[in-house]
Order: sequence, then C-alpha cells, then structure tokens
Amino acid sequence: MRNVSPSHSLEMEIPTPTATTEPFRLDRAVCSHGLFMMAPNHWDPLSNTLTRPLHLDSSTNVVVSISQHSHRPGFLAVRVPGIKSLSTQQEHHLKGQVVRMLRLSEAEDKAVREFTELHSDDRNGSFSGRVFRSPTLFEDMVKCILLCNCQWSRTLSMAQALCEIQLELQNGSSCAGADSGNPKVEIEDFVPKTPATKESRRSRKKGRKSGVSAKEEVLPKRKLDFREDGSLQTDHALTTDIDSNGSHVCKSCEVTRELSLDDSLPWFTREEFFNHIGNFPTPSELAHLDELYLAKRCKLGYRARRIIKLAQAIVEGKIQLRQLEEISEDASLSSYEELDEQLKQIEGFGPFTRANVLMCMGYYHVIPTDSETIRHLKQVHSRNSTLKTIQTDVEKIYGKYEPYQFLAYWSEIWDFYEKRFGKMNEMLPSDYKLITASNMRDPGEGTRRKRNRPS
Repeated sequence: MRNVSPSHSLEMEIPTPTATTEPFRLDRAVCSHGLFMMAPNHWDPLSNTLTRPLHLDSSTNVVVSISQHSHRPGFLAVRVPGIKSLSTQQEHHLKGQVVRMLRLSEAEDKAVREFTELHSDDRNGSFSGRVFRSPTLFEDMVKCILLCNCQWSRTLSMAQALCEIQLELQNGSSCAGADSGNPKVEIEDFVPKTPATKESRRSRKKGRKSGVSAKEEVLPKRKLDFREDGSLQTDHALTTDIDSNGSHVCKSCEVTRELSLDDSLPWFTREEFFNHIGNFPTPSELAHLDELYLAKRCKLGYRARRIIKLAQAIVEGKIQLRQLEEISEDASLSSYEELDEQLKQIEGFGPFTRANVLMCMGYYHVIPTDSETIRHLKQVHSRNSTLKTIQTDVEKIYGKYEPYQFLAYWSEIWDFYEKRFGKMNEMLPSDYKLITASNMRDPGEGTRRKRNRPS
C-alpha cells in the first residue's frame, strides 16, 4: 500500500437507510460483531470513525475513514486522504465496499426492519440487527477460518499478521521494481522476510505455548477486576493531553498523534495504516506464498493450508466469488442450500465455518454453534447443552424468530458482552483481547471448579 500525503483529501457521501424503524447509527452498525475488531479495521471511539484500507482498483489500496455527519445524520462521510480526484468507476468501487461492510442494501434494510418488528418485545442492548462484515467475500471467508478453534486474542493476532504480510508484499514489490521503472513484479519472485525485531521476540523464550503470538507473550499479564454485578472492570477513560513536543497523547494507550495531521482525520491513521499495517491480502497475493512460511509468519497453524488452497482455487477460477454473491441476492432457502453445498466442497469449510460465511452473505436462519454457544445457553438460559444437543436447543429457544434466528441469538450474545465488558463502541482496541472464554465466566466460577474437583 503506497504511502500518501494526508494534505489532500477527497470526500464522498453515502445516504443512510431511512425505511428502518430506528435511525441509522454508524457506531451500532460497525460495533456489532467481532469482525470489526479484526485488522485492518480500526474503530476510533473518540471520533466514532471507522478507518481501514480499501481497494481502489485491482492493484491499489487507499485508506478511507467513514463517519456520520453530525449536521447531516442521514449521510455517511467517506474521506480518502491523499487523493484529489477519483474516476466514476473508482468511486463506485469504494462506495460498494462501504455498502457491503455496513449492509446498506435494500435487502439488508428489509431484514433489519423485519427482525426489529419480530424481536421488538425482547430487544435489549445496542444491537440493531445490522451485523458488520468485511468489504469482500474473500476477507469474510478467511476471517471465518480464523474464528475456529482458538482464543479470540489469537484470532486478532492472526488477522493483523495477514495484513502485515500484505504490506510486506506491497513494499517488496515497490522496491524491487524501482530501478527497472516497472512498479510491478510477480509475487512468486518475492519472498518477504519476517522483521528481525519479531524474530528476536520469538527466540526470547523456549517452550512457549503454541499459537500465542510474540506480541501477546511480551505483554504483561493484566489483573482483571469484576464489579458487583459481574461485569468486567476495564479502563475506558479516553483522556488526552498535549506533551512538550506539541503532540496529542492518548493516556489510555500511550499513542501520540502529531498536530500537523489534518485534524478532521481519525486518530492513529498514520501510525496504524500508513506505516505498520496493510490491507487484508487478496487471493492473488496469498496464492503463491509458501504454506510453511505463511503458517510460521502469521502463526496460522493448519489454517495456512486452507487459506492458500482457497486463494489458489479463486485465482484458478474454480471458485467464483461473484457468482456466489449473485446466488445469495435472494436469500432464499434453496439458494442457501445451493451455496452451502458449494462451500462444503472447499477444504476446511465445516458446518461452523460455512454457517458464519453464509451469515456474512445475508442468511440468518442458521446459528453457527460452538463452545461459546454452549456457554451462552448455560449462563443465560440455564441449559446444560452439549455438542450433540446444541442444535436442538437453539431451535427451541430461537425458532420463533425464523428466519432471523441468528440475529435474535446474536442480540443476546452482544448484550451479554456489553454488560460484561462495557459498550463495544467505547472500547479501546487494546482491550479487545480481553474478550475470552475465561473472562466470560461468572466471578469465582473458576475457583468453585477447582474446589469441587475430586482429590
């Protein structure tokens, strides 16, 4: 991703839905699913702004910031720093990615409206029925793979590592082509190297637990304090100050922002996106990478093979993403079964991954069930569900909300998270990793388990 100057900025407007029962709120549309916490998304709770790279065309990425007009709440402002003008095609392409992320289509508006009416008596919390997703189906598919069989903190670190490797590929290509005057080189000819600083972190300790990122291991353990109501006490104070160099300092996360930046841009844009992290990689960028290298570099484990095989199948035309999305436009039961059957042919796409991908595509009648579902039904519905009974249990509880069972379930999940951790739209990115299974337990539950354990 090229480094662009923020001195110039282009702004586009996108109208927000008006046919829904409640006014559209960007913070609720974004902070509605864990996907918003995964790189390269960056939600700034200070300015209520989403910032991330998007594809300008097949070979160029640009950083965009999305906010809701305070004086025109019926419109979203999509700002593109470093860009003076866009072609009609480029503007359409960028807007399409924003519309997909925030589910601003007529079909999604209809689903939100119908779910809200169906679920009106049981609604609580901030979930509005609009589930955040990625700007592309490929990014959703890969991130659904990252959700499987690991702690949330590792899912976050794997997503960030994939964006870092995308930046390495972009920078390597740029440098390699500089002398020849050709800005493009074949990806297979470029083998990015892990930065030395990360190699040194990895070698600091022997016998580390598998799957824990180097960044997580060097962080000090954080003491978790719970309030009397069982919610987790976290520091959400978004306090700032100005240091002796004239820079803004966010005391909560100790990140500085130069005052010379355009004040209308969200915080951390330069640090987060221009220097340290790229866009989410495309199929063509991943298809030629070595499986062992990708697994080690991004700590993906067995997922590296599945991701590379998926990327290769897309590049070779065996999987047609556009065709899959066209099939999903009517969101009917027959199209669900057709898509489910096609996804079933992809290596590593089991029931949980497929259900998550299809949820991202607009199907809400199937709930992706895992250990988190079992935990939720036990704590909220007092059901001792197992992997064998979970499907029957969720149907008994959420069947009345058909065809929006997932939205009803997720409304409860999100409300539980916010009662435990605080409002997601106010949470600092540094706190995202706290959302783990161990922190979901009621205070003292772990102690009781140990005491009740037979000697």
